[in-house]
Amino acid sequence: MKKIRLRLAAILAGTLNGLFGGGGGMALLPLLSREPNLQGRVLFANSVAIMLPISMASIAASLFSAPLPLQESLPYLAGGALGAVLGGRFFDRVSTVWLKRLFALFLIYAGIRYLL
Repeated sequence: MKKIRLRLAAILAGTLNGLFGGGGGMALLPLLSREPNLQGRVLFANSVAIMLPISMASIAASLFSAPLPLQESLPYLAGGALGAVLGGRFFDRVSTVWLKRLFALFLIYAGIRYLL
C-alpha cells in the first residue's frame, strides 16, 4: 500500500511540474516529511534533488508538444544560478524551523500570486 501511495504521489508531482512549469519537488515535501529517515535538512535537500529530473522530464515533454521560448528565459538563468549557489551556501546556516517557515511563506505568496 505504501509503494502505491508513493508512486501516485510521484505521478502527481510530475503532473504538477508539467502543468505549472515547476514545483514537483515542493509538492512531494509534505509526503517526504512523513518518512522517518528524512528529517530536517535532508528532507529539504531531497525535495530539491527531486526537482531536477522531474523538470528535465517536463522539458522533454514540452519539446514534443511546442517549441520552447528559451530566449525569453535566458535573462533569468544567471540570476537563478547565482541564487541557487547562495541558497546552497546559506542552507547549513538556517535552522530547520526557519526553513519550514520560509517555505510556508513562499507557498502562501505563490498561491496569492496565482490567484491574482
